[in-house]
Amino acid sequence: MLKPTEESVPGVEANVLALKKTYQAFNARNIDAALSAMDPNVEWPNGMEGGTVHGHTGIREYWTRQWGMLDPHVDPMSFSRDESGRVVVAVHQVVRDLSGTVLLDRMVEHKYAMEGGLIRGMEICE
Repeated sequence: MLKPTEESVPGVEANVLALKKTYQAFNARNIDAALSAMDPNVEWPNGMEGGTVHGHTGIREYWTRQWGMLDPHVDPMSFSRDESGRVVVAVHQVVRDLSGTVLLDRMVEHKYAMEGGLIRGMEICE
């Protein structure tokens, strides 16, 4: 069971702020800003093709490929923690093709492992 948290809970504020900035950077297609919130050895899910990409280079290549085919937009709606301490973000995800047609419009959960203020890994839960 997830426990709702507020951004003012000790130990959560910095992570929530970093994640909000990362979502903003992703939506603005600012890869460098998004990567600055991630550990150099981050593990990231490839939600488009399956599997996992590794490190800044892997994410940069994946996102560049993804944005050449799709126009995804993700808005964090709420933040909580799970039993293992990961930050859980309820996300409104809208994916359009490059002509603007909506392909997906749904809620998903992103679960983040954070270490030293940086994203160490992320999992998508549908």
